[in-house]
Amino acid sequence: MTAPEPRANPDLRGQDAAEATLLEALHSARMHHAWLLTGPPGVGKATLAFRFARRLLAGPAAGAESLALPPSHPTFRRVAAGGHADLLTVEREWDPKRKRLRGEIVVEDVRRIAAFLHLTPAEGGWRVVVLDGAEDLNRSAANALLKVLEEPPPRAVLLLVSHAAGRLLPTIRSRTRRLRLGPLAEDTVADLLGAYAPEIAAEERLRLAGLAEGSIGRALQLAEGGAIPVADLVGTVLEALPALPPTRAHEVADTLGRDEDAFGTFMDLLRAALAAAVRAAARGRADPDQSRLLGARPLAAWVDVWQGLTALQDETERFHLDRRQALVAGFALLAGQ
Repeated sequence: MTAPEPRANPDLRGQDAAEATLLEALHSARMHHAWLLTGPPGVGKATLAFRFARRLLAGPAAGAESLALPPSHPTFRRVAAGGHADLLTVEREWDPKRKRLRGEIVVEDVRRIAAFLHLTPAEGGWRVVVLDGAEDLNRSAANALLKVLEEPPPRAVLLLVSHAAGRLLPTIRSRTRRLRLGPLAEDTVADLLGAYAPEIAAEERLRLAGLAEGSIGRALQLAEGGAIPVADLVGTVLEALPALPPTRAHEVADTLGRDEDAFGTFMDLLRAALAAAVRAAARGRADPDQSRLLGARPLAAWVDVWQGLTALQDETERFHLDRRQALVAGFALLAGQ
């Protein structure tokens, strides 16, 4: 129940405007040396970056109406296999000592970029770097990248992918051309779920698409985590507010507290529902259920509740605290106790 890795994914949907911008740049006389692809997680940023990289590496594309290459194309196959000499991918590396991904991209990784870009292209065309998760650059790595951006070599393109561009140095952002990818339409997410997880029933796909807030990556995670019954519990809790009976609160906490994945999914969906209600109310578009939920206190107070739930979830997961107690505390926050 997973999508192909971005480097091997031929399927990009719902991002026609962003693709058209890159295609126009490809056909223009001058190509910007660095692009910053931003937007929510799981909407196709890295998939688009590799799509553009493949087109650049495939050679002259005069008159091409799309960045897409068929999976049978030699360049597609080599990029998918990680074997193209003129493409470098940088992301958080595996830490063999801790047996997990490193928490950041370090300066040694960026030095590889500088060395790579100053080599002569092996095939006489472009050299391309995809930096996936650019928000994970530590300070030294970010400063090293800034030097690369200040003195770009010819026939080289950097594609920075980030869902949290605000964490990048302003000087890095100012030296890149920013391209924002928006959330996908619900029907697009549902269609992609049908392609990647055909075993999911059509009705469930639609429900997951609604919960995923425009992210196919999020929809697949929710499907893996059994999100539908958890979403029903979120609805039960919100419908009972502001007077959530203590016995009901403890029942829900008992149900979710035994399962780490269910706890995380519940808290994610709860915070998402609360944030959506606050946004809708601020724009004067709250539906009756959202208006009823928020009517007990000012919007600013609900923002404080959302922040409290976020901190509670983060601390519980980071320090492996008692999930059941965390849920009971979260319900108390919601009820204003």
